[in-house]
Amino acid sequence: MEFSTTLILAGLILALLWIFNVKNKTNRRLPPGPTALPLIGNLLQIDKKAPFKSFVKFSETYGPVMTVYLGWQRTVVLVGYDAVKEALVDQADDFTGRAPTPFLHNPNKKYGIGSSNGERWRQLRRFTLTTLRDFGMGRKGMEEWIQEESEHMRAHMLKLKGSPFDPTFLLSCTVSNVICCLVFSQRFSYEDKQFLRLLTILSHIGKLNSSPVGQMYNLFPKLMDHLPGPHHKVFAEYEEVRKFIKMKIQEHKDTLDPSSPRDYIDSFLIRINQEKEISTTEFHYDNLVSTIMTLFLAGTQTTSSTLRFALSVLIKYPKIQETMQQEIDSVTGKGRCPSMEDRKSLPFSLAVIHEMQRFLDLVPLSLPHYTLNDISFRGYTIPKDTVIIPLLHSVLKEEKQWATPRSFNPQHFLDNNGSFKKNPAFMPFSAGKRNCVGESLARMELFIFIVSLLQDFTFSCAGGPDSINLIPEYSSFLNVPCRYHIMATPR
Repeated sequence: MEFSTTLILAGLILALLWIFNVKNKTNRRLPPGPTALPLIGNLLQIDKKAPFKSFVKFSETYGPVMTVYLGWQRTVVLVGYDAVKEALVDQADDFTGRAPTPFLHNPNKKYGIGSSNGERWRQLRRFTLTTLRDFGMGRKGMEEWIQEESEHMRAHMLKLKGSPFDPTFLLSCTVSNVICCLVFSQRFSYEDKQFLRLLTILSHIGKLNSSPVGQMYNLFPKLMDHLPGPHHKVFAEYEEVRKFIKMKIQEHKDTLDPSSPRDYIDSFLIRINQEKEISTTEFHYDNLVSTIMTLFLAGTQTTSSTLRFALSVLIKYPKIQETMQQEIDSVTGKGRCPSMEDRKSLPFSLAVIHEMQRFLDLVPLSLPHYTLNDISFRGYTIPKDTVIIPLLHSVLKEEKQWATPRSFNPQHFLDNNGSFKKNPAFMPFSAGKRNCVGESLARMELFIFIVSLLQDFTFSCAGGPDSINLIPEYSSFLNVPCRYHIMATPR
C-alpha cells in the first residue's frame, strides 16, 4: 500500500514537472529568469521580509527584464529606470492592465477604479481625475482645505505641551480628513470614535496586506479562504468600512441637489442619473462604493505613513530640520500658513520632502500591472495574463540615477546654485497611465503639512537622533516606517 502511494505521488510530481516544462517551452520567448519549481515557483528563493531585494539580486544574473513565478503566477519584473520608463511611459498602452490582487480586489469584486481594467477603468479614472480637479485638487479650494486641516493638527499638538506621543493616529486623522472633505464634504473630530474605528481598520488592512499572510492570500486565495487566520477578521472589518460608505451615499441621495454638487459622491450620483438608460455605463452603485473605498484606503495610509517617516527624518537629522526652519522663517514667517506658491522660494525644504519620499520608497513593488493581451517588449513576448512588477525600489535606489542612493541626501534635488532640480527617476507615484490618481493631492498635503509643522514646532524624541531607525518596520507591499513616541516642542 505504501509503495503504491509513493508511486502515485512520484507520478504526480513527474506529471507536474512535465506540464511545467511544456509550459516553459511554449513561452520560450519569455524573458529569462531563475529556474522555478512546480506549484510554488520561485517562492523559496525570495526573501519574504523584503521581496524587492531578491528581485534586484536576480537582475544581476538575468538582466533588467526577467521572469519569476510567484506560486504558479507567471510574473515579469522590470528593474531599473530605463526598463520601467520604457514599459510604463513609452509603451503605456500595453501596460495599462492592473493585476488582480486578491486581498484588495476580492472585497471589491472587480468594481471601482482600483480593481478594474478596460473601459470600466478608463471611464472611472477620467471621471475621478476631472471631479477631483473640479473640487480643488491642484487648485485653490483644495489648498485651503489642507491649510485648514493643518491648523487643526497643529492645535492638537499644542495641547500636548511637548510631552511624548505616538503621531500615527493624529497624522492618519489629518490626512483622512482631507479625503473626507473631497468625498463626503465633511471633516471629523480627532476624537470621533467612529472615525477612529475606521482608521484602525484601514491600518489593519494595510498591515495585513504587507504581512506573510497577506502575501499568501494574494498567491493562493482559494486555499486561504478555507484556512483559519487573521485575514477573515480583516475581511469582516472591510465590510464595516463599506457599510459606513453606503450610509454616507444614502445620506447624499436623500439631500442631493443636482444643480449644486457638494463633493465626489454627489457628482457620481448625478452621473448615475444621467446615464441610467445607457446599457454600457460604468456609473452605477457598486462602482461608486468600491471607488470611494479605494480613495479612502489609498489616500489615507500612504500619505500618513510618509508624514510619519518625515518626522522621523527631522529627528534623525536635526541640522536638516534647523536649516528648513531657517528657510521657512525667512519666507513665510510664523504668521501665515504656507501655500503651494511658496515652493519656488523654499528650494531646500522642497528638496528634503522629495528626498523623504525617495528614501522611504513607500511602495517598492508598485501596484502590479497585468498584460491584457500578448505584448512585445525588448525582443521578448510577454503572454496575456502575465503579472508585471515595475520595481519602483530599483528606480528610486538606482546608482546610475542618484549620487548616494543608500544615503539620505537632499542634494539629490538641488543644483550647484542651491535651486531645486527635478530628476526623472523620482517615481514614488509610479508613472504612465496608471500612476497614482491622487498624486497632485499627496504632493500638496506633504508640502503644506510638513512646512506648517516646522513653522510651529521642533521635533525630537527622548532617545535622541541615534535612537531613530529609518529602516522600515516591515516591508512587502509597503515599506512601513517604524513607530516612535516623539515630542513636538512649540517654537
